[in-house]
Amino acid sequence: MTIHHIGYLVKKLERARLAFEALGYGVEQETIRDECRKVDIVFLSKDGYCIELVSPYAPDSVVAGLLARAGNSPYHVCYEVDDLDAAIERLRDARYVVSSEPAPAPACGGARVAFLVHPYLGMVELLEKAG
Repeated sequence: MTIHHIGYLVKKLERARLAFEALGYGVEQETIRDECRKVDIVFLSKDGYCIELVSPYAPDSVVAGLLARAGNSPYHVCYEVDDLDAAIERLRDARYVVSSEPAPAPACGGARVAFLVHPYLGMVELLEKAG
């Protein structure tokens, strides 16, 4: 399991992108619309760190409620794994609960992702390695 990115929830995607660029981040991937989750996503990187900006474009987006409660903020760490199903089972044994079943992620080239929540840690995302 290696860290792939930190997910950052934002209200205004382009303004947030510009704010991160002012800190020296560069755009890794232009904005992608995820129709299933109803979010727009852009990846930025700096010094080997990758940030995923996530912004809902519809009131019924999977993150709209969280954004309303938490505001602009980091909200998950994404870990890249070789075998998504095995990683989910291992984390279930450690009290993680699946909040979003494995599904393709357009912003990650269609690779499968799943979201899990732990009562003492919060949300993590698992990204299955390509190939």
